[in-house]
Amino acid sequence: MTNQELQHPIQLDELYRDLILDHYRNPRNKGDLTAFSDSSTVIAEGLNPSCGDEIRIALTINDGRLTAVRFAGQGCSISQSSASMLTDQTAEQPIDHVRTLARNVQHMLTDETFDLDAVDIGDLEALQGVARFPVRIKCALLAWKVLEQALAEATGEPLGLDTDFQTTIASTP
Repeated sequence: MTNQELQHPIQLDELYRDLILDHYRNPRNKGDLTAFSDSSTVIAEGLNPSCGDEIRIALTINDGRLTAVRFAGQGCSISQSSASMLTDQTAEQPIDHVRTLARNVQHMLTDETFDLDAVDIGDLEALQGVARFPVRIKCALLAWKVLEQALAEATGEPLGLDTDFQTTIASTP
């Protein structure tokens, strides 16, 4: 955080709130997932049973990179914004970077001792304010849990179970 941001925390909260609302009103990479039909595509879906948020993520991996990522779903502004921000920040990125980003976002939302200054998560920092509202944390985490499921399926690597979310592989063409 810059000195100016520390001196004007309300303006920073407004900026972050505006960014989240922008992603909700103008989602990036949201829409029809049927275009994802080649053999390197995985579609995973998840449900947050506590509030009904639903997210489906389609991703394509080529040469160790997420070459395409898209989402569909419905739910609150936090879940939909988080999914939009996820696709915006992970497209064309190496899988290792995507996994690290996912871990950092999840720690930022769930670990009070997480040092945000020690990592670079770009605009995803806007989701940090969600951690102040425990009931909304699962909304922000849902897309990231679905992403982990899709990556595990696509790479054949094991996935730790998370009983708070129901995630499944919707299709692997």
